Amino acid sequence: MPKKRKGGWVQKVVAEMDKGAFSEKAKRAGKTTTQYAQEKASAPGKIGRQARLARTFAKMRKDKKK
Repeated sequence: MPKKRKGGWVQKVVAEMDKGAFSEKAKRAGKTTTQYAQEKASAPGKIGRQARLARTFAKMRKDKKK
């Protein structure tokens, strides 16, 4: 009998997120979320983690904007 999954890492991360915080930071910087994530991906601390997560989620999107 296969094991039941309680949820993957994405569900755990999303539950712990402060929704919209990274987008707001990008907006204040006058950049898109993608541009801001690209710029801050190597930053240390929370902003770097948020940027790397934003880049990961952008890759996971099914319908990408052009």
